[in-house]
Amino acid sequence: MSELRLQKFLAEAGVASRRKCEELMLQGRVEVNGVKITELGSKVDAGDIVKVDGKEVMQEEKKVYILLNKPVGLITTSKDQFSRKTVLDLIEGVKERIYPVGRLDYDTSGLLLLTNDGDLSYKLTHPSCETNKVYQAKIKGVLNDSAIQAFKTGIGIDGYTTSPARIKVLERTSTDSLIEVTIHEGKNRQVRRMFEAVGYSVIKLRRISIGPVKLGNLEEGAWRHLTPEEVKSLNKTV
Repeated sequence: MSELRLQKFLAEAGVASRRKCEELMLQGRVEVNGVKITELGSKVDAGDIVKVDGKEVMQEEKKVYILLNKPVGLITTSKDQFSRKTVLDLIEGVKERIYPVGRLDYDTSGLLLLTNDGDLSYKLTHPSCETNKVYQAKIKGVLNDSAIQAFKTGIGIDGYTTSPARIKVLERTSTDSLIEVTIHEGKNRQVRRMFEAVGYSVIKLRRISIGPVKLGNLEEGAWRHLTPEEVKSLNKTV
């Protein structure tokens, strides 16, 4: 192993995303050769013994990339302090330590990526990469032209203005509408809050793609490994 920044080593070892690994370091939970390391510029080399919370961390060679069709009612985290069911409870037969890329809210379904590739996870979730995420939202009422224009120009939410989104009306009845929304940000409950800000409530929300990777016809609750072509396309995207 060539010399690596400690947070990159931890991410590549499957501990968490690089950003989360930096948080672990700052919290004093990471040791190298018996010494707590809180300096984010610190590096490790072959032969160094790295521990997180007292448990030795080894670099993982095999990278795992999983696409899950998340159902409503699951927490998007590796572990929940209240012992609620998480997305990882659906993944069986994978020995590598994987974690979700970003998050989907408890009441949102659809495409969720899980991996032990900390570098890719970091890039996909970092705002500067502007990775497109496409959602289908069923909303109460008929979306009017002013609301559509607001999505296209940016909507003010809690002191910030969202980046312009792409929006398409897929279906419309007298009582509700099915809307496709494409954003590249990842603010908490962003799509729901955007609709609420222009006067509409979301009945159902589902993510159908991240970058070039699409949910397709994968059944809800099911998962599969990404193809090599999909992994390559994701890396090209970021």
